[in-house]
Amino acid sequence: MAYKVEKTILVSSWIVTLLLLIRFVPRDKIREAQIPFLFKQIVTWLFGLIVVEKGLIEYPYRLLFKKTYKGSFCFEYFIYPALCALFNLYYPEKRNAFIKGLYYFFHTSLITVFEIIAVKYTKLIQYKKWTWYCSFITIWITYYISRLYYRWFNKNQFSNALTP
Repeated sequence: MAYKVEKTILVSSWIVTLLLLIRFVPRDKIREAQIPFLFKQIVTWLFGLIVVEKGLIEYPYRLLFKKTYKGSFCFEYFIYPALCALFNLYYPEKRNAFIKGLYYFFHTSLITVFEIIAVKYTKLIQYKKWTWYCSFITIWITYYISRLYYRWFNKNQFSNALTP
């Protein structure tokens, strides 16, 4: 069976991500988690579509919508938005700038490392005119934008805080 490893990785990623959401999103925070989740879907759709259509990245194996969407539906519409929801729910709002920077760095690095491994050992993603540091930068920026949106949407809750 072709692409058995890739299919296993994608299905496992869905399951692990779903379990992370079930475990780490408290019932009283589900609505709060939906805000960055849905916002991130919009942002990743836009960036993902641009990157794929410009030929910077290619996804040779896709589990869903193989004939209609050239991007990685699994990553862009579920896995990455779910991680972003967790990022925003557990953001260290009352900590100093160094800790906040480390938080961004940790989350961005985690995704980037998994992407590098996927590029090197699977057919899930291929860089054409792209590099790991482009991914790192765009992931960081989209996390930052989602944080700004999350804070704006919950402005009453964050009225005393100054920085994202």
